[in-house]
Amino acid sequence: MVDADVHVIDRGGLYCDMNYMLEGHVLATRDDRNPDADYGEIPVWNLVIDHPEATILWDTGSHHAAADGHWPDEHVQAFDPHDAADHRLDDDLAAAGYALDDIDAVFVSHLHIDHAGGLEFFAGTDVPIYVHEEELRFAYYSVATGAGDDGYLRADFDHDLNWRPLHRDREERFTDLAFVRFPGHTPGLTGSVLHHDDAGTLVFAGDQLYMAENYREEVPLGGPLLWGKTEWRDSLRRIRAIERRHDATVVYGHDPAQFEAMRPGWGV
Repeated sequence: MVDADVHVIDRGGLYCDMNYMLEGHVLATRDDRNPDADYGEIPVWNLVIDHPEATILWDTGSHHAAADGHWPDEHVQAFDPHDAADHRLDDDLAAAGYALDDIDAVFVSHLHIDHAGGLEFFAGTDVPIYVHEEELRFAYYSVATGAGDDGYLRADFDHDLNWRPLHRDREERFTDLAFVRFPGHTPGLTGSVLHHDDAGTLVFAGDQLYMAENYREEVPLGGPLLWGKTEWRDSLRRIRAIERRHDATVVYGHDPAQFEAMRPGWGV
């Protein structure tokens, strides 16, 4: 167990059709052939893990100009980053008591547009950027070919960065903090397992699990956001095994109710 302060950083929100979050969330029936869509807001957040060995930024959120030309219009239409301009990474870190220079390492669960948008703040620095090699490979493949996954934006991650790729399915780069690959949403999506001396074991599942229903009811992510359903189910079982073994708390990627409950964080 490690004595670490884990700050939850509010990075704004996205408006979207909840069918993206939960497969088949709103479906037509014979008697209701045109049901109303469930259009709602999901949170975007980062962590600052103030670990005895390093101050680690966990994900980097959406780019602050996402709604002002940084994101293509089709992305804005699908996932409206309505308040991104109010959530620059450096400003949000400052509100939590941290400067960019305080960050010793960055961990990126995956390189989609609402997770990699702040990487530009670390361009040209020697701050290590941890991401799984499968994720880095797939992101570049996607933006170079137009195939793969359109959730990536080259302008978010194609910078002069000190990449430190993760190569295995589980790597412990810091004491009692393991980076664990959970493929499904993307091939290289990687979460974190933190053995915290006060809160117990925390599993940050990232976008492997958007919401409680994905986990508790095993409802998959919406089809366009699921790279591999078989891999997703395998990863879900892996998370369940970690939860059972350690009586862990599982933290989802975009669950509004859980987000409010877990603020301001653990140990803070």
